[in-house]
Amino acid sequence: MIDIIEKTRDKVEMTKQDVERLVSGIVDGTWPDYQMVAWLMAAYCKGLRDEEVFWLTDAIARSGNQTSDPLGLVDKHSTGGVGDKTTLIIAPLVASLGVPIAKMSGRGLGHTGGTLDKLESISGFRVALSREDIIKQVERIGLAVVAQSEELAPADKKMYALRDVTATVDSIPLIAISIMSKKLAGGSPNIVLDVKVGNGAFMQSLDRARDLAHLMVRIGAYHGRNVRAILTSMDCPLGYAVGNAIEINEARRCLQGEGPDDLREEVIALASHMVSMTRGFAVEDARNQVIHALDHGLGWAKFEEWIQAQGGDVSTIQQDLPLAPYRNDWVADRTLTVQRIDTHSVGRVAQELGAGRQRLQDPVDHGVGLQCYAKPGKTFHAGEHIATVYARNEANAIAGIYGLQKAIQLGGLESSENHKVVIEVIGA
Repeated sequence: MIDIIEKTRDKVEMTKQDVERLVSGIVDGTWPDYQMVAWLMAAYCKGLRDEEVFWLTDAIARSGNQTSDPLGLVDKHSTGGVGDKTTLIIAPLVASLGVPIAKMSGRGLGHTGGTLDKLESISGFRVALSREDIIKQVERIGLAVVAQSEELAPADKKMYALRDVTATVDSIPLIAISIMSKKLAGGSPNIVLDVKVGNGAFMQSLDRARDLAHLMVRIGAYHGRNVRAILTSMDCPLGYAVGNAIEINEARRCLQGEGPDDLREEVIALASHMVSMTRGFAVEDARNQVIHALDHGLGWAKFEEWIQAQGGDVSTIQQDLPLAPYRNDWVADRTLTVQRIDTHSVGRVAQELGAGRQRLQDPVDHGVGLQCYAKPGKTFHAGEHIATVYARNEANAIAGIYGLQKAIQLGGLESSENHKVVIEVIGA
């Protein structure tokens, strides 16, 4: 292990055998944490060459129960954001067009939400399915979204736990390895990556987001996977709703043709590439099919079928799921224009209401959350709602609005900022 640390520290490329030894030692506990931390810091400061990244991604993907036969034709991953409910809409939408998808999702941590927490807002919905049950469900309805297996790329789980407490999370090669090792282990031949960019995202600069996207596309190509990365804006929450049940409600409205414009635009863009990659259509042709499925209720019908297949009470999603009882509204008292949104802080407001968690073992409150109607450059007139908070008590409802008022900068001047949802496509 000392030899491996020295090589990375001195920018001497590891051999494939070094990489295999490194990863096997992570899994079986051969390397003590202090040596792993030393290597992670060396990789963080000195970087890794592409070949090292490719080999590490493969070795970590094989460190657990790698899927030999893909459960679906396409997989989708988001790097995390505020109000990001796209999986809830995209999964049934692409499945309704004959593209089978079996997606492993996670829980929310910090200011970002988790798909599993949102789905568990629906009474009876089961996120833990056996491999056999997933296969049967995908064969029957073309769709399953489940909790990530504990045995999927376990080396990554151990590495991330150390990165999280040693200030080595923010490394593009290490981020790419972490994301793509799980995607490779999942087995899907086609992968769409939603790389968030902005002040509510992990990648706050466009250049770093591009670098991450290009590297993940190269990893996919090296391992024979078809990967596209879509850079999308996270300079404001996606849609209006931030929370759990409240995001299920907004996803239902989007599937029924009533969702916010930015959410609809991003869903159509991501789904179009997923359909294009798997069905061999040009992206524009795939886009027309996606819009037709969205506007004619095909995605909504598949959503109902999916919820029922995983044990959810379909009758509860025919209308809005109930929210926390204390509501507090922020209403414009004069004409005001949104100058800037601190999206990370908006996510923290939802987290502090109880919609998110600080540690992975913390519980979440499915009923609390917020609606943030502010978008960069949007003008509100007197009497219009800027935001609404749903809380368990009056004090939290008041604190929530106060937090949003600090996060959203308003002014009397017109803003020239144009909120662009889809920024760039890499790897098409």
